[in-house]
Amino acid sequence: MNANPTPGEVKLGTTLYSFTAAFHAREATFEQLVAMVAQLGVGPGLELVGFQSIRGFPAISDEFADRFRELMARHRLEPSCLSANADTGIRRGQMMNAQEAADYLEPQIRAAAKLGFPVVKTQFAAPAESMRLLLPLIEKLQIKVGPEIHAPLGVDSAPVMAYRELYAQVNSPFLGFVPDFGTCAKTLPASYLEILRRRGVEEQALDLAVSIWKGSESPQWKRDEFNRRAAQLNVDPSKASALSVMFSMLSPHKPQAWLEIMPQIIHLHGKFYDFDAHGDESSIPYGEILPLFVQGGYRGYMSSEWEGHLFAWEAGYEQVRQHHRLCGRILAAL
Repeated sequence: MNANPTPGEVKLGTTLYSFTAAFHAREATFEQLVAMVAQLGVGPGLELVGFQSIRGFPAISDEFADRFRELMARHRLEPSCLSANADTGIRRGQMMNAQEAADYLEPQIRAAAKLGFPVVKTQFAAPAESMRLLLPLIEKLQIKVGPEIHAPLGVDSAPVMAYRELYAQVNSPFLGFVPDFGTCAKTLPASYLEILRRRGVEEQALDLAVSIWKGSESPQWKRDEFNRRAAQLNVDPSKASALSVMFSMLSPHKPQAWLEIMPQIIHLHGKFYDFDAHGDESSIPYGEILPLFVQGGYRGYMSSEWEGHLFAWEAGYEQVRQHHRLCGRILAAL
């Protein structure tokens, strides 16, 4: 990449996925959650998970599209990214091929365009070749599309490299990647470890998992090594299984690796879990990560993505607001 890129501008927003607990508990409707983003001041960017937020997705009625645009205008929000699914394993015993994956993603991309989303986040479950097949549609709609690089993957992992190779061949500005900050964690969420303690997981098992997690070996090696050594310590298999989630939930890749693909980054997922006494994310080094994207020339939205609802039953409202305060403080200093 250019050694001296023009400084970028990271704009803040939120994905409604952060409020999954409240939505699933029917404590808030879709429209109420959209209003909450504005009320909390955690916009203006709004990201949706299509299959989660929109009944009947990917079919989008004209009525819903009109209502959605009215919601955006009323609350002064902007569509930032629509998260699509690449459900390539929905048929028992047979994975989708590239053409089938492209056919599955096509109506989701069309739905995003109809709602005014400039970016569609996909998943590496879809073969890289599916992007080549979708490229005529993507370029016609003028919409950016690309998979999320989520833990345990890194920029040089095999699925990512397959996409990078295809991107080099087709050379389209509409194909890219969506980094998830959980790939650059420095440790594991304190809240998750504390919940496991309350569930009776022994401290030696926690220490073992954290120690192995911090290593440079592959995620599969880490998981296998942990299970082998946990069995030697007679750790309850169900508790060992709960700990094994760590090896795919977060990973300790170096943030500087994002510079390799900076020109192809189309959206950001600001993954976070909890905060320390200073208001900093306790497991992900935001003070190191965010400046990289500004200095690297990225211009676009970052969605605040609280994933604590996976193990803590909270609405997520205050957590997202605190995350915006943290990111706003870092960006203001730049």
